[in-house]
Amino acid sequence: MAYFENVSKIQYEGPTSKNALAFKFYNPEEIIGDRTMEEWLRFGVAYWHTFTYDGTDPFGHGNMIRPWNHLKGMELAKARVEAAFEFFEKLNAPFFCFHDVDIAPEGETLRETNKNLDEIVDMIEDYMKTSKTKLLWNTANMFTHPRFVHGAATSCNADVFAFSAAKVKKGLEVAKRLGAENYVFWGGREGYESLLNTDMGLEQDNLARFFQMAVDYAKEIGFSGQFLIEPKPKEPTKHQYDFDVATGIAFLKKYDLDPYFKFNIEANHATLAGHTFEHELRVARINGMLGSVDANQGDPLLGWDTDEFPTDLNATTLAMYEIIKNGGLGKGGLNFDAKVRRGSFEPEDLFRAHIAGMDSFAVGLKVAHKLIEDHVLDDFIANRYRSYNEGIGKEIIQGKADFKTLEEHVLDMKEFKNESGRVEELRALVNQYLLTAF
Repeated sequence: MAYFENVSKIQYEGPTSKNALAFKFYNPEEIIGDRTMEEWLRFGVAYWHTFTYDGTDPFGHGNMIRPWNHLKGMELAKARVEAAFEFFEKLNAPFFCFHDVDIAPEGETLRETNKNLDEIVDMIEDYMKTSKTKLLWNTANMFTHPRFVHGAATSCNADVFAFSAAKVKKGLEVAKRLGAENYVFWGGREGYESLLNTDMGLEQDNLARFFQMAVDYAKEIGFSGQFLIEPKPKEPTKHQYDFDVATGIAFLKKYDLDPYFKFNIEANHATLAGHTFEHELRVARINGMLGSVDANQGDPLLGWDTDEFPTDLNATTLAMYEIIKNGGLGKGGLNFDAKVRRGSFEPEDLFRAHIAGMDSFAVGLKVAHKLIEDHVLDDFIANRYRSYNEGIGKEIIQGKADFKTLEEHVLDMKEFKNESGRVEELRALVNQYLLTAF
Protein backbone atom coordinates (compact mmCIF):
# COMPACT_ATOMS: atom_id res chain seq x y z
CA MET A 1 0.00 0.00 0.00
CA ALA A 2 1.19 3.53 -0.77
CA TYR A 3 0.54 5.89 2.11
CA PHE A 4 1.80 9.02 0.34
CA GLU A 5 0.59 8.31 -3.19
CA ASN A 6 0.37 12.00 -4.11
CA VAL A 7 4.09 12.53 -3.43
CA SER A 8 6.95 11.48 -5.69
CA LYS A 9 10.57 11.30 -4.63
CA ILE A 10 11.68 14.76 -3.50
CA GLN A 11 14.30 16.20 -5.85
CA TYR A 12 16.64 19.20 -5.74
CA GLU A 13 15.32 21.84 -8.15
CA GLY A 14 17.28 24.92 -7.05
CA PRO A 15 16.43 28.33 -5.54
CA THR A 16 14.13 29.42 -8.37
CA SER A 17 11.81 26.41 -8.15
CA LYS A 18 8.14 27.06 -7.35
CA ASN A 19 7.50 23.40 -6.51
CA ALA A 20 6.55 23.09 -2.83
CA LEU A 21 7.59 19.42 -2.91
CA ALA A 22 11.17 20.03 -4.05
CA PHE A 23 14.40 21.10 -2.37
CA LYS A 24 15.48 24.64 -3.18
CA PHE A 25 18.82 24.68 -1.32
CA TYR A 26 19.46 21.15 -0.05
CA ASN A 27 21.40 19.31 -2.72
CA PRO A 28 22.69 16.16 -0.97
CA GLU A 29 25.47 15.57 -3.49
CA GLU A 30 26.83 19.14 -3.51
CA ILE A 31 30.37 19.34 -2.10
CA ILE A 32 30.90 21.85 0.70
CA GLY A 33 34.52 21.88 1.79
CA ASP A 34 35.67 18.30 2.24
CA ARG A 35 32.31 16.47 2.13
CA THR A 36 28.83 16.46 0.66
CA MET A 37 25.83 18.27 2.12
CA GLU A 38 24.35 14.92 3.08
CA GLU A 39 27.52 13.97 4.96
CA TRP A 40 27.64 17.30 6.81
CA LEU A 41 23.97 17.47 7.73
CA ARG A 42 23.08 13.83 8.43
CA PHE A 43 19.35 14.55 8.61
CA GLY A 44 17.09 12.36 10.71
CA VAL A 45 13.30 11.94 10.83
CA ALA A 46 11.70 11.81 14.29
CA TYR A 47 9.30 8.86 14.37
CA TRP A 48 7.16 10.27 17.19
CA HIS A 49 6.28 13.64 15.70
CA THR A 50 6.04 12.38 12.13
CA PHE A 51 4.11 9.11 12.46
CA THR A 52 2.45 9.08 15.89
CA TYR A 53 1.57 12.73 16.60
CA ASP A 54 -2.15 13.25 16.03
CA GLY A 55 -2.45 16.99 16.63
CA THR A 56 -3.85 16.81 20.16
CA ASP A 57 -3.19 19.87 22.27
CA PRO A 58 -4.50 21.00 25.70
CA PHE A 59 -7.51 22.60 24.02
CA GLY A 60 -8.44 20.19 21.26
CA HIS A 61 -8.62 16.61 20.03
CA GLY A 62 -6.32 15.15 17.40
CA ASN A 63 -7.03 16.44 13.89
CA MET A 64 -4.22 15.04 11.73
CA ILE A 65 -5.33 13.22 8.60
CA ARG A 66 -3.20 10.09 8.34
CA PRO A 67 -3.87 7.07 6.09
CA TRP A 68 -3.25 4.73 9.04
CA ASN A 69 -5.52 6.40 11.60
CA HIS A 70 -8.30 3.78 11.27
CA LEU A 71 -6.04 1.04 12.64
CA LYS A 72 -5.27 0.10 16.23
CA GLY A 73 -2.74 -1.86 18.28
CA MET A 74 -0.13 -3.88 16.44
CA GLU A 75 -1.84 -3.36 13.08
CA LEU A 76 -1.39 0.39 13.53
CA ALA A 77 2.24 -0.11 14.55
CA LYS A 78 2.94 -2.19 11.44
CA ALA A 79 1.25 0.32 9.15
CA ARG A 80 3.37 3.11 10.61
CA VAL A 81 6.54 1.15 9.81
CA GLU A 82 5.37 0.74 6.20
CA ALA A 83 4.52 4.44 5.97
CA ALA A 84 7.80 5.45 7.62
CA PHE A 85 10.02 3.67 5.13
CA GLU A 86 7.99 5.01 2.22
CA PHE A 87 8.46 8.48 3.69
CA PHE A 88 12.21 7.95 4.25
CA GLU A 89 12.68 6.80 0.66
CA LYS A 90 10.71 9.67 -0.89
CA LEU A 91 12.49 12.24 1.29
CA ASN A 92 15.87 10.52 0.75
CA ALA A 93 16.41 10.66 4.54
CA PRO A 94 19.66 9.13 5.72
CA PHE A 95 18.51 8.55 9.34
CA PHE A 96 15.55 8.16 11.68
CA CYS A 97 15.06 8.10 15.46
CA PHE A 98 12.46 6.63 17.80
CA HIS A 99 11.34 5.99 21.38
CA ASP A 100 10.37 2.41 22.16
CA VAL A 101 6.67 3.24 22.60
CA ASP A 102 6.63 5.12 19.28
CA ILE A 103 7.09 1.94 17.29
CA ALA A 104 5.16 -0.61 19.39
CA PRO A 105 2.28 -0.41 21.90
CA GLU A 106 2.85 -1.23 25.55
CA GLY A 107 1.36 -4.41 26.96
CA GLU A 108 0.08 -5.05 30.47
CA THR A 109 3.54 -6.19 31.56
CA LEU A 110 7.06 -5.43 30.41
CA ARG A 111 7.26 -8.97 29.05
CA GLU A 112 4.27 -8.26 26.77
CA THR A 113 5.72 -4.88 25.79
CA ASN A 114 9.03 -6.49 24.85
CA LYS A 115 7.19 -9.10 22.77
CA ASN A 116 5.42 -6.33 20.83
CA LEU A 117 8.70 -4.47 20.43
CA ASP A 118 10.50 -7.54 19.11
CA GLU A 119 7.83 -8.08 16.47
CA ILE A 120 8.09 -4.52 15.18
CA VAL A 121 11.91 -4.49 15.38
CA ASP A 122 11.88 -7.62 13.20
CA MET A 123 9.85 -5.68 10.65
CA ILE A 124 12.10 -2.59 10.83
CA GLU A 125 15.18 -4.78 10.45
CA ASP A 126 13.75 -6.31 7.28
CA TYR A 127 13.03 -2.86 5.80
CA MET A 128 16.51 -1.63 6.69
CA LYS A 129 18.09 -4.42 4.64
CA THR A 130 16.97 -2.69 1.43
CA SER A 131 16.82 0.93 2.66
CA LYS A 132 19.60 3.53 2.79
CA THR A 133 18.03 4.94 5.97
CA LYS A 134 19.87 4.05 9.16
CA LEU A 135 19.03 4.42 12.84
CA LEU A 136 20.62 7.58 14.20
CA TRP A 137 19.47 6.82 17.73
CA ASN A 138 16.77 5.21 19.79
CA THR A 139 15.70 5.77 23.36
CA ALA A 140 13.24 4.63 26.04
CA ASN A 141 10.16 6.68 26.82
CA MET A 142 10.23 7.03 30.60
CA PHE A 143 7.91 9.99 31.05
CA THR A 144 4.48 9.32 29.48
CA HIS A 145 3.07 6.43 31.56
CA PRO A 146 1.67 7.25 35.05
CA ARG A 147 4.28 4.96 36.63
CA PHE A 148 6.84 7.70 35.91
CA VAL A 149 4.94 10.36 37.87
CA HIS A 150 7.94 10.80 40.20
CA GLY A 151 10.61 10.19 37.58
CA ALA A 152 12.42 7.10 36.32
CA ALA A 153 16.06 6.78 37.35
CA THR A 154 15.39 9.47 39.99
CA SER A 155 12.07 8.05 41.21
CA CYS A 156 11.49 7.66 44.95
CA ASN A 157 10.08 4.22 44.07
CA ALA A 158 12.81 1.56 43.65
CA ASP A 159 10.45 -0.63 41.58
CA VAL A 160 10.15 2.19 39.04
CA PHE A 161 13.96 2.52 39.00
CA ALA A 162 14.18 -1.22 38.26
CA PHE A 163 11.50 -1.00 35.55
CA SER A 164 13.32 1.91 33.93
CA ALA A 165 16.60 0.00 33.94
CA ALA A 166 14.89 -2.96 32.26
CA LYS A 167 13.51 -0.66 29.54
CA VAL A 168 16.96 0.79 28.83
CA LYS A 169 18.46 -2.71 28.83
CA LYS A 170 16.00 -3.64 26.09
CA GLY A 171 16.64 -0.37 24.30
CA LEU A 172 20.37 -1.03 24.16
CA GLU A 173 19.74 -4.50 22.77
CA VAL A 174 17.51 -3.00 20.07
CA ALA A 175 20.14 -0.33 19.37
CA LYS A 176 22.80 -2.95 18.80
CA ARG A 177 20.52 -5.08 16.65
CA LEU A 178 19.51 -2.19 14.38
CA GLY A 179 22.99 -0.66 14.21
CA ALA A 180 22.11 2.57 16.02
CA GLU A 181 24.94 5.08 15.93
CA ASN A 182 23.88 6.59 19.28
CA TYR A 183 21.64 6.00 22.27
CA VAL A 184 19.92 9.02 23.86
CA PHE A 185 18.88 9.72 27.44
CA TRP A 186 16.28 12.44 27.88
CA GLY A 187 15.25 12.76 31.52
CA GLY A 188 11.70 13.88 30.89
CA ARG A 189 10.75 13.62 34.55
CA GLU A 190 14.22 13.43 36.11
CA GLY A 191 13.79 16.51 38.26
CA TYR A 192 11.56 17.89 40.98
CA GLU A 193 8.56 20.09 41.63
CA SER A 194 9.52 21.05 45.19
CA LEU A 195 12.56 20.57 47.42
CA LEU A 196 10.16 20.12 50.36
CA ASN A 197 9.70 16.44 49.44
CA THR A 198 12.92 15.77 47.50
CA ASP A 199 16.20 14.09 48.47
CA MET A 200 18.20 15.74 45.68
CA GLY A 201 21.46 14.09 46.66
CA LEU A 202 19.99 10.59 46.54
CA GLU A 203 18.18 11.28 43.26
CA GLN A 204 21.33 12.53 41.53
CA ASP A 205 23.40 9.65 42.96
CA ASN A 206 20.82 7.21 41.62
CA LEU A 207 20.83 8.88 38.22
CA ALA A 208 24.61 8.44 38.10
CA ARG A 209 24.27 4.80 39.16
CA PHE A 210 21.74 4.31 36.37
CA PHE A 211 24.05 5.81 33.74
CA GLN A 212 26.96 3.67 34.96
CA MET A 213 24.80 0.54 34.68
CA ALA A 214 23.98 1.54 31.08
CA VAL A 215 27.68 2.01 30.30
CA ASP A 216 28.47 -1.37 31.82
CA TYR A 217 25.72 -3.20 29.94
CA ALA A 218 26.65 -1.58 26.62
CA LYS A 219 30.18 -2.92 27.09
CA GLU A 220 28.81 -6.34 28.02
CA ILE A 221 26.75 -6.71 24.84
CA GLY A 222 29.24 -4.95 22.57
CA PHE A 223 27.15 -1.89 21.73
CA SER A 224 29.61 0.71 20.45
CA GLY A 225 27.24 3.63 19.79
CA GLN A 226 27.74 7.01 21.43
CA PHE A 227 25.76 7.75 24.59
CA LEU A 228 24.02 11.14 24.45
CA ILE A 229 22.31 13.26 27.10
CA GLU A 230 19.66 15.72 25.93
CA PRO A 231 19.42 18.76 28.26
CA LYS A 232 16.16 20.51 29.04
CA PRO A 233 15.57 22.94 31.92
CA LYS A 234 11.88 22.46 32.68
CA GLU A 235 8.61 21.05 31.35
CA PRO A 236 7.29 18.65 32.46
CA THR A 237 9.07 19.07 35.81
CA LYS A 238 9.74 22.54 37.20
CA HIS A 239 13.49 21.93 37.48
CA GLN A 240 15.18 19.10 35.61
CA TYR A 241 18.62 17.81 36.57
CA ASP A 242 19.90 18.07 32.98
CA PHE A 243 19.07 21.79 32.90
CA ASP A 244 21.58 22.76 30.19
CA VAL A 245 24.94 21.65 28.77
CA ALA A 246 27.00 23.32 31.50
CA THR A 247 24.91 21.67 34.24
CA GLY A 248 25.20 18.34 32.43
CA ILE A 249 28.98 18.62 32.15
CA ALA A 250 29.28 19.33 35.87
CA PHE A 251 27.12 16.28 36.66
CA LEU A 252 29.09 13.97 34.36
CA LYS A 253 32.44 15.12 35.71
CA LYS A 254 31.33 14.78 39.33
CA TYR A 255 30.47 11.11 38.77
CA ASP A 256 33.37 10.34 36.37
CA LEU A 257 30.94 9.65 33.54
CA ASP A 258 32.26 12.28 31.11
CA PRO A 259 34.38 9.81 29.06
CA TYR A 260 31.22 7.97 28.00
CA PHE A 261 28.74 10.73 27.17
CA LYS A 262 28.24 13.63 24.80
CA PHE A 263 25.25 15.93 24.35
CA ASN A 264 22.27 15.85 22.04
CA ILE A 265 21.37 19.54 21.92
CA GLU A 266 17.86 20.66 21.06
CA ALA A 267 17.38 24.23 19.86
CA ASN A 268 14.04 24.74 21.63
CA HIS A 269 15.44 23.35 24.89
CA ALA A 270 18.31 25.83 24.68
CA THR A 271 15.93 28.77 24.49
CA LEU A 272 13.83 27.38 27.34
CA ALA A 273 17.02 27.41 29.43
CA GLY A 274 17.53 31.10 28.61
CA HIS A 275 20.33 30.44 26.11
CA THR A 276 20.68 30.73 22.38
CA PHE A 277 20.98 27.56 20.32
CA GLU A 278 24.52 28.50 19.32
CA HIS A 279 25.48 29.09 22.96
CA GLU A 280 24.65 25.50 23.92
CA LEU A 281 26.48 24.20 20.84
CA ARG A 282 29.52 26.33 21.69
CA VAL A 283 29.65 25.16 25.33
CA ALA A 284 29.49 21.54 24.21
CA ARG A 285 32.02 22.07 21.41
CA ILE A 286 34.74 23.78 23.44
CA ASN A 287 34.45 20.99 26.00
CA GLY A 288 34.70 18.26 23.35
CA MET A 289 31.16 17.04 24.06
CA LEU A 290 29.08 18.07 21.03
CA GLY A 291 27.49 14.85 19.86
CA SER A 292 24.22 15.42 18.00
CA VAL A 293 21.40 17.91 17.47
CA ASP A 294 17.62 17.92 17.68
CA ALA A 295 16.84 20.46 14.99
CA ASN A 296 13.80 22.60 15.72
CA GLN A 297 12.89 26.04 17.01
CA GLY A 298 10.56 27.57 19.55
CA ASP A 299 8.23 30.54 19.40
CA PRO A 300 9.66 33.61 21.22
CA LEU A 301 6.13 34.61 22.26
CA LEU A 302 5.40 31.27 23.93
CA GLY A 303 7.13 29.90 27.01
CA TRP A 304 6.97 26.20 26.25
CA ASP A 305 8.42 23.61 23.93
CA THR A 306 6.61 24.26 20.64
CA ASP A 307 8.92 22.02 18.55
CA GLU A 308 8.54 23.93 15.29
CA PHE A 309 10.42 23.01 12.14
CA PRO A 310 13.51 25.25 11.84
CA THR A 311 13.19 28.11 9.36
CA ASP A 312 15.27 30.86 11.03
CA LEU A 313 18.25 31.17 8.68
CA ASN A 314 20.31 33.21 11.14
CA ALA A 315 19.90 30.44 13.73
CA THR A 316 20.76 27.65 11.30
CA THR A 317 23.82 29.58 10.10
CA LEU A 318 25.18 30.13 13.60
CA ALA A 319 24.41 26.51 14.49
CA MET A 320 26.25 25.18 11.45
CA TYR A 321 29.15 27.52 12.24
CA GLU A 322 29.61 25.61 15.51
CA ILE A 323 29.09 22.22 13.87
CA ILE A 324 31.67 22.92 11.15
CA LYS A 325 34.11 24.20 13.78
CA ASN A 326 33.48 20.90 15.58
CA GLY A 327 34.59 19.01 12.48
CA GLY A 328 31.01 17.81 11.95
CA LEU A 329 28.82 15.74 14.23
CA GLY A 330 30.67 12.43 14.01
CA LYS A 331 28.13 9.70 14.77
CA GLY A 332 25.47 12.33 15.45
CA GLY A 333 23.15 14.14 13.09
CA LEU A 334 20.41 16.72 12.70
CA ASN A 335 17.24 15.00 13.87
CA PHE A 336 14.02 16.91 13.21
CA ASP A 337 12.45 16.71 16.65
CA ALA A 338 9.75 18.91 15.20
CA LYS A 339 6.06 18.61 14.45
CA VAL A 340 3.85 20.22 11.89
CA ARG A 341 1.51 22.90 13.22
CA ARG A 342 -2.00 21.78 14.13
CA GLY A 343 -3.35 23.64 11.13
CA SER A 344 -1.03 21.70 8.79
CA PHE A 345 -2.96 18.44 9.01
CA GLU A 346 -2.65 16.93 5.53
CA PRO A 347 -0.21 14.02 4.95
CA GLU A 348 1.73 16.05 2.36
CA ASP A 349 2.45 18.69 5.04
CA LEU A 350 4.91 16.23 6.59
CA PHE A 351 7.03 16.51 3.44
CA ARG A 352 6.61 20.28 3.17
CA ALA A 353 7.78 20.73 6.74
CA HIS A 354 10.85 18.52 6.38
CA ILE A 355 11.78 20.23 3.11
CA ALA A 356 11.61 23.61 4.86
CA GLY A 357 13.88 22.41 7.66
CA MET A 358 16.35 20.69 5.36
CA ASP A 359 16.59 23.72 3.08
CA SER A 360 17.09 26.00 6.09
CA PHE A 361 20.04 23.98 7.38
CA ALA A 362 21.47 23.69 3.86
CA VAL A 363 21.51 27.50 3.68
CA GLY A 364 23.07 27.64 7.14
CA LEU A 365 25.76 25.16 6.08
CA LYS A 366 26.77 27.13 2.97
CA VAL A 367 26.81 30.51 4.72
CA ALA A 368 28.66 29.22 7.76
CA HIS A 369 31.25 27.48 5.58
CA LYS A 370 31.83 30.71 3.64
CA LEU A 371 32.19 32.72 6.87
CA ILE A 372 34.80 30.26 8.09
CA GLU A 373 36.55 30.06 4.72
CA ASP A 374 36.85 33.87 4.61
CA HIS A 375 37.97 34.05 8.28
CA VAL A 376 35.33 36.72 8.85
CA LEU A 377 34.76 36.08 12.54
CA ASP A 378 38.04 34.30 13.26
CA ASP A 379 40.17 37.26 12.18
CA PHE A 380 38.04 39.73 14.12
CA ILE A 381 38.20 37.62 17.30
CA ALA A 382 41.94 37.03 16.94
CA ASN A 383 42.51 40.77 16.60
CA ARG A 384 40.22 41.54 19.54
CA TYR A 385 42.30 39.33 21.86
CA ARG A 386 45.69 40.27 20.42
CA SER A 387 46.81 41.75 23.76
CA TYR A 388 47.40 38.17 24.91
CA ASN A 389 49.98 37.58 22.17
CA GLU A 390 52.71 39.69 23.77
CA GLY A 391 53.84 41.35 26.96
CA ILE A 392 51.80 40.83 30.11
CA GLY A 393 49.02 39.09 28.16
CA LYS A 394 51.43 36.46 26.90
CA GLU A 395 52.75 35.96 30.43
CA ILE A 396 49.17 35.37 31.63
CA ILE A 397 48.57 32.73 28.93
CA GLN A 398 51.92 31.04 29.64
CA GLY A 399 51.25 30.88 33.37
CA LYS A 400 54.20 33.14 34.22
CA ALA A 401 52.13 35.92 35.79
CA ASP A 402 50.86 36.09 39.36
CA PHE A 403 48.96 38.68 41.40
CA LYS A 404 52.16 40.48 42.35
CA THR A 405 53.46 40.87 38.78
CA LEU A 406 49.98 41.86 37.56
CA GLU A 407 49.70 44.49 40.29
CA GLU A 408 53.12 45.85 39.37
CA HIS A 409 52.04 46.06 35.71
CA VAL A 410 48.94 48.21 36.41
CA LEU A 411 49.84 50.08 39.61
CA ASP A 412 50.79 53.31 37.84
CA MET A 413 48.74 52.82 34.69
CA LYS A 414 46.58 55.87 33.94
CA GLU A 415 44.81 54.80 30.76
CA PHE A 416 43.19 51.58 29.53
CA LYS A 417 42.69 51.52 25.77
CA ASN A 418 39.61 49.45 24.99
CA GLU A 419 38.22 49.10 21.47
CA SER A 420 34.69 48.72 20.15
CA GLY A 421 33.29 45.19 20.00
CA ARG A 422 31.44 46.17 16.78
CA VAL A 423 28.62 43.66 17.40
CA GLU A 424 26.26 45.46 15.03
CA GLU A 425 28.83 45.41 12.25
CA LEU A 426 29.36 41.67 12.69
CA ARG A 427 25.63 40.97 12.67
CA ALA A 428 25.34 43.00 9.48
CA LEU A 429 28.21 40.98 7.97
CA VAL A 430 26.40 37.72 8.73
CA ASN A 431 23.30 39.16 7.07
CA GLN A 432 25.37 40.19 4.06
CA TYR A 433 26.70 36.65 3.69
CA LEU A 434 23.18 35.27 4.06
CA LEU A 435 21.87 37.54 1.30
CA THR A 436 24.72 36.89 -1.13
CA ALA A 437 25.41 33.17 -0.61
CA PHE A 438 23.14 32.06 -3.48
